[in-house]
Amino acid sequence: MNTTSFLLVRLALGASMFGHGLVRMPKLRGFSEWMVGSFSKSMLPAALVTPFSYFVPFAELVIGILLLLGLFTAQAAFAGGLIMVALIFGSCMIEHWDSIGSLLMHAALFALLTGFVQYNSWAVDKVLRP
Repeated sequence: MNTTSFLLVRLALGASMFGHGLVRMPKLRGFSEWMVGSFSKSMLPAALVTPFSYFVPFAELVIGILLLLGLFTAQAAFAGGLIMVALIFGSCMIEHWDSIGSLLMHAALFALLTGFVQYNSWAVDKVLRP
């Protein structure tokens, strides 16, 4: 791993998370209704799915912005990894096996960022904490 590789992974994950959050913001209610509907036959109660469905787009957007800027990179990568764990668990609950590969890839890349954060040279973090 070097600083350029780290930057590319950080920017790719940032763009993915930012894009996911951004496109869901204007249709937040519709996204929530879709997610709650997807889980209607699962063992997870709507009382848990509904708040999570509103939380996820905001989390994706904020994590994406932080990663794109390289601000609080370690914390944003860890939070992104936790979101992936929750999404993987949810996908298992509704037997949506096709999405798990992509989620695992995101989780692995978040783990890579947290493990190699010392290579985060091109970032706002370096300006704030040289």
